Amino acid sequence: YISYGGTSVGVESASQTYFGKPAAELTLAEAALLAGLPQAPSRYSPFGSDPSAAKNRQREVLRRMVEDGFITEAQASEAETQVLDYALSTTDIKAPHFVFYVRDLLFDTYGEEMVRTGGLRVYTSLDLDLQETAQASLSAEIDALERYRVGNGAAMVVKPNTGEILSMIGSTDYFDATAEGQVNVTLAYRQPGSSIKPLMYATAMEKKELNPGSILVDTPTCFTVPGQQPYCPKNYDGSFKGPITVRDSLGNSLNITAVKALRIIGVETFMNQATKMGITGWNDPSKYGLSLTLGGGEVRMLDMAQAFGVLANQGVKVPLNPILKIEDYNGNVLEEYNPEEVIEDLAYMNSHENDTSLNGLERVMHRAPAYLTSHIMQDNNARRLAFGPRSELVIPNQIVSAKTGTTNDLKDNWTVGFTPEFLVITWVGNNDNTPMNPYLVSGVTGAAPIWNDIMSYILQGKEASWQEKPEDVASGFVCASGFPTSSQHPCSGRYTELYWTESNPSYAELIKENVWINPETGLPPEPGQQVDGLVLEERTFYADPITYEYRFCEDCSRATNQEGDIQYEQRIIPHNLPVKHVGE
Repeated sequence: YISYGGTSVGVESASQTYFGKPAAELTLAEAALLAGLPQAPSRYSPFGSDPSAAKNRQREVLRRMVEDGFITEAQASEAETQVLDYALSTTDIKAPHFVFYVRDLLFDTYGEEMVRTGGLRVYTSLDLDLQETAQASLSAEIDALERYRVGNGAAMVVKPNTGEILSMIGSTDYFDATAEGQVNVTLAYRQPGSSIKPLMYATAMEKKELNPGSILVDTPTCFTVPGQQPYCPKNYDGSFKGPITVRDSLGNSLNITAVKALRIIGVETFMNQATKMGITGWNDPSKYGLSLTLGGGEVRMLDMAQAFGVLANQGVKVPLNPILKIEDYNGNVLEEYNPEEVIEDLAYMNSHENDTSLNGLERVMHRAPAYLTSHIMQDNNARRLAFGPRSELVIPNQIVSAKTGTTNDLKDNWTVGFTPEFLVITWVGNNDNTPMNPYLVSGVTGAAPIWNDIMSYILQGKEASWQEKPEDVASGFVCASGFPTSSQHPCSGRYTELYWTESNPSYAELIKENVWINPETGLPPEPGQQVDGLVLEERTFYADPITYEYRFCEDCSRATNQEGDIQYEQRIIPHNLPVKHVGE
């Protein structure tokens, strides 16, 4: 007897199972696919986690048939392009992407033969009601976005404090072969856009370079790159905000200041920290530049859920796990996962911050940076300039941290958000990487409504909850550097903010001094520039850790364009200009 997967034994059974017809009526394309299954039915199944394996196997069968003279190359080419219409109905498998993801994990641990024939009984963390609700929300939104050339979407729901995967939706319709519905986008590498920024800012705070109140200068800035044209990032709306806090920079998803923050900590430092938090695939620093903080490195949704779970858990990585218990055919427990024990272990680690690991849990970040980043993400005032007061990122009567992300080429559109107990992440786009309509302007018009629907469903009837503030996070007046005001750090400009008491932010200053001003430009002359008729006036200057050699005049008069936008002077930062730290 030859197995074709599951209960399909023999070609006639397989033909009925996969295509709902007798073997004699199969097309060449259908027959070639079935012929490739027996060697490894699970691996080559078109309903597995990697449908491309089935297609590649079919292509190999057709190639061999051409070599052996059974068909012509033209027949093979025609068969390769045929869209297969499978008979498997939506009632056969619930949550198929989740099911096949779990199956592949079992294969890795117990082997295919044991999983297929060993009589294992597997208990999972899937919440089927939530899965079906999330699937319905996702499918409805994608249907509504059809005019924006959006063909697919994906979503995940996890409990960051236990690692349980409650829902995994890899496409709008697993059973739609014409749209490659079998592809599990939650496991695919896609560009995250600005949704990656919180991990970078958390890294900057972890390295004690920035605090939420630290100020960066949002003006036209280019960074030289050896052997290449200068890299000149732009904000989404083309505007510039001048000096702005880290809180408002992250909240409004400004690009120039995010690139400056990455320049402060370094690309490799960010890559290493993101990897600790759960991002996979970032292995070679030479492949990435400063655009990494704007989404230049591909990520998996599964890994994003893992990494943002670290923020929700105040720096502790709780491994994601869809399996609660496995029994053999006699009922003997082979492995068991107790979520309540994980919650207890997490609470212990957050009350004993110096303990780095416990029962599979691992501290990969201090509590304070994770808390401060999460706090910025839930601050609706901090994102008001970009998103307004009532965006899809707001869940009424709840405290939820959230961030959107859209790639510049409009191929990927994300939203991720969490409470201490639930994390939801959504994506919309196209499997073939074709761009969406430009009118799909940001994450709040694509992935965010799906995220809002799912998170609102989860939190309905629940009291708002938030993280406990770590003891080393204080609130008070801070200077432009992000330091609290003190005799050691006097400053003329100060802000009320949260800060990590152990932090040692990079150099920054805000000072008033008398300088010569060119009346025609309202600005001091450039270094070495000879200008007649200069006027001595008092002005306020700010310097951040990147542009300290090119101080920004905060209260100088600048020209405006026809729209009334201030025309800021551009700065070009040499690639070898060191970051300036306090005391340097």
